[in-house]
Amino acid sequence: MFAFFMPKVATLVGIGYRKTMASDLPPIDTRFELGSVLTDVQQRFLDTHGFILFNQVASESEVESLREAIDGIQVQWLEENRRWVYGIPIFYGKDCDGKPFVQRFTFSSMFSPIIKRFVRDQRFEPVRRLIGEDARVGDDEKDGVVINRYLNVPGSAYPRLGWHTDGLRDLFYLRMPQKMLNVGLHLDDCTSENGGLRLLPGSHRQGFFSMCFRKFYFLYHRADPKEITVETRAGDLTVHDGRLWHRVARSKRTGWPSLRRSMYVPYLTGPREPKSENSPTPFYHQIGRFTRWLKARF
Repeated sequence: MFAFFMPKVATLVGIGYRKTMASDLPPIDTRFELGSVLTDVQQRFLDTHGFILFNQVASESEVESLREAIDGIQVQWLEENRRWVYGIPIFYGKDCDGKPFVQRFTFSSMFSPIIKRFVRDQRFEPVRRLIGEDARVGDDEKDGVVINRYLNVPGSAYPRLGWHTDGLRDLFYLRMPQKMLNVGLHLDDCTSENGGLRLLPGSHRQGFFSMCFRKFYFLYHRADPKEITVETRAGDLTVHDGRLWHRVARSKRTGWPSLRRSMYVPYLTGPREPKSENSPTPFYHQIGRFTRWLKARF
């Protein structure tokens, strides 16, 4: 089923990261098992680094079912000629055949009962409780359950993604970001050769100034001496704090072998802020549209 080489062991590759955690914590490249509760070690690992990786949480059949659900949403949106979902622009690019290709799906669980049911599976309860007993899945809040599809071909709107934190939306409202965990299910094998997720461990504990100005949001792509690369297999689950600086690097492959799909589930606290089809486009997405226009011309 898998289109790519299955690495024997998925790892976290550090460019220049140095250990700053307690000496009794596991190495930064540890692949944990997700049980019915998080262990004390797993909790301290997440608190220290701002992320954690769980091995093969979704089965092969579940991964395939989610891939099919994503394809079904694209068919629906193309038939409807959609350009916006709940006020958020749809990022259309081109696939390997030059056909329209949705590269960022927002509020995906609002369009697929399969996705909505999956993100509420009992196995994720220990992850939800990381935020709090009252934490919820933000199906119709923020950007909802987001699915990214990266493809390195001419015309792609998403061959990579520059440095950013997910607290940007809160910064535009002149407030410090609330605690938010992004739960990422990875639907393809991804080694460092195929680009993938880069993180600055510990950066979730930064102050307001650093969150605003440490890097130029989305336009800056250079590797950071302190970043690590998260290498995953299809079905792996990563949890990272939304306040963490991260990026997605461009694949060294081209065409369909460069395809990487991941699904991010926001766990939220605080007052509900639901979106609707009549919701306005947030200012931070207007900036995103401008940066993509800028990159396309320079």
